[in-house]
Amino acid sequence: MANVISTGSTMGDEWTDAAILEEVGTRIAQRRLGRQWRQADLAYQSGVSKRTVERIEAGVSVQAVLLLRVLRALGLLAGMNQLVPARGPSPMELLKLEERRRKRGRRGGGAGSQP
Repeated sequence: MANVISTGSTMGDEWTDAAILEEVGTRIAQRRLGRQWRQADLAYQSGVSKRTVERIEAGVSVQAVLLLRVLRALGLLAGMNQLVPARGPSPMELLKLEERRRKRGRRGGGAGSQP
């Protein structure tokens, strides 16, 4: 397939949806085989049907929740942080946090004030 790049390459915006699904399916099958699991074993561990595993590995679109179950069973959910990184604070939020820190650091009065 022209849109599929070797598994050593990263998927980019130029990939079609079909090519990405096929690559994800291939990688899931490789992980499953690395555990010496049959498709039925992965289906059981994931709580999905064997047909769902077959569809995922064939690069067919499935419901996201089913894919997540398979990824969880293979111990691959940790990679979600790379797929969808957590959003950090915006520059405005950082500025507000810094202002709060400065206000907390001030003490009332001054050198000449009385209690």
